[in-house]
Amino acid sequence: MSQPPAAEFINVTKAFGPVEVLHGVSVAIAAGEVHALIGENGAGKSTLMKILGGYQPPTTGEVQVSGQPVHFRSSRDAEARGVVLIHQEFNLADDLSVAQNVFLGRELGGLLLNDAAMNAEAHAALSRLSVPIDPRSKVRDLSVPQKQLVEIAKALARDARVLIMDEPTASLTVRETEVLFDLIRNLRAQGVTILYISHKLEEVKALADTVTVLRDGLVVSSGPASELTPHEMANRMVGRELEDMFPPKGQPGERELLHVEQLSVPGWAQDIRFTLHAGEVLGFAGLVGSGRTELFEGLLGLRPRTLGQVRLAGKAVRLRSPGDAARAGLVYLSEDRKGKGLLVDFKLRPNLTLTTLQHYARPLLDIGAEQRALERAAKDYGIRSGRLDVEARLLSGGNQQKLALARILEADPQVIVLDEPTRGVDVGAKREIYLLIDRLAQSGKGVIVISSELNELLGLSQRLLVVREGRIVGELSGAEMSEQEVIQYATGLKAAPSHTTPSILESA
Repeated sequence: MSQPPAAEFINVTKAFGPVEVLHGVSVAIAAGEVHALIGENGAGKSTLMKILGGYQPPTTGEVQVSGQPVHFRSSRDAEARGVVLIHQEFNLADDLSVAQNVFLGRELGGLLLNDAAMNAEAHAALSRLSVPIDPRSKVRDLSVPQKQLVEIAKALARDARVLIMDEPTASLTVRETEVLFDLIRNLRAQGVTILYISHKLEEVKALADTVTVLRDGLVVSSGPASELTPHEMANRMVGRELEDMFPPKGQPGERELLHVEQLSVPGWAQDIRFTLHAGEVLGFAGLVGSGRTELFEGLLGLRPRTLGQVRLAGKAVRLRSPGDAARAGLVYLSEDRKGKGLLVDFKLRPNLTLTTLQHYARPLLDIGAEQRALERAAKDYGIRSGRLDVEARLLSGGNQQKLALARILEADPQVIVLDEPTRGVDVGAKREIYLLIDRLAQSGKGVIVISSELNELLGLSQRLLVVREGRIVGELSGAEMSEQEVIQYATGLKAAPSHTTPSILESA
C-alpha cells in the first residue's frame, strides 16, 4: 500500500470578505520531498501555506495531513500534528532572548522556567545550522540574517514533520544559504517533508523535487522540477514570455547630486567617502555584516556617527534625522519593510502620505486629495489590490514593497537610497521595480542600491562600490564590473588598486 501524501489540498478556496484569493486549489505534497511553491506576489502561495499551518481556515474545501482530514483552529494545533510554518516576515519578540523565542509558548520548567535547559536546547538547534549565536542574546541585537536563522532554529526545535519555509534565504549570505540547503537535504533524508516558497528560481531548480506554480489563486502546473528550467518557471508564473530582467543602462550626468566625506559609524563604518551624480544608479556591494546598511543609517542620523560634510546638489546640509534628509531631498527605504518601512496595521492611504502630510493638511486633512494620490500611486507603481481601502498587511510582499517605494517618492526627492529593494519579491515584481529605478535615473535623479544579490547590482548599476569591514575597498565600473571582481574585493582577496583611490576620495 502506497504512503499517503504528507499534506494535500482538495478544492480549497479562500475569501477575504468579497475578495476570493484561492480558487479551488488541489495539490498533493508527497512525503519526504522538497516541494517548491512558486508564483508572483499575490498568487496565493502564502495564504495557502497559512491554511496548512493553522493560521487561517479555508473558506471551502478540505486539507489533509498524512491522509487524514484536519481542521486546525490555530498554529498550535498544526504544530501538534508536526506542521510548522516559518514566516517570511519575522515572528519574533525583540525583548526576549534567542532561547526564549525558540521556546515561546512551550517553555520548559512549568511555573519556574528552566532557562538552562532552554539555552542548551536552543544552542543545539542553532548548532544544526552552524550559527554562532549566543542563545542568551536579545533578539533586538541580532542582524536581519541572524533573525532569519533563529526563526529556522525555532521550527527545528518543534520536531516538524512538515516544514513550511517562506522565503528562508531572502536575507542570508551565500555561505548561510549553503548551510541551510545542506540542512534541508539532511531533513529530507530523515523523512521530513519541506514545502519551500521562494522567488529565487535557481534555488528552486537546485533544491526541489517537485514544483507547483500558482497564478492568480489557481494551480497552473505541478510536476517534477527536473522538467523545468528557471526561465520556464518564470514564464509560467507570469503567464507570458518574460523579457530581459534589466533595462539598458543609461549614462549618468556630470552634475553631482550627493557628496559624502568622512562618515564614520562606531563599530560599523570608517571614513566613508563617495559621490553620486544625476542620472546615476550607484550600487553598494559587500557581504552581510560589511556595514553597508549601517553607514546609511548613520548618514541619516539613525545611528551615532561622525561626519565631515554632506553636500546635496552642491549645497552643504545637516542631516540629523530622516526628516532633515527628506526635506533636503534624500530619502531612504529600509530593508525591513515590516518593521521600518510601513505601518502594516494602517490602511494604504495613510501609509502613502505619512511623510508628506504637510501637502494634504492645510490645516485640515484633505482626505479626497490623499485618496487621489493613492489612486495615482497605485497606477504609477503597479500596486495591485482588490480594494484600496484595506490595511497594508493584507497586501502581498511585492505590493507592500511598491507601497513603501511610493511613500518615499511622494516627496519628489533628488536622491533615493534603496536597501534590499527586491527582498522577498517575485520575478515579475522585481522587473517592475528595476524599470522604476531606471525611470528615476532617466529623470535625472540619483539612485543608490544596496543589495545582497550580485546579479541585481551588476544588472542595474553604472558604478559599484564594494564595502568590506566598514570601508570602501573597491570601485568598479564598465568592463571591470563582474561577480568575480566583487567577490574578491568583498572577501579581502583583492585590495583596492591605487587608480580607484582618486575617484572614491573625489574632492575630499
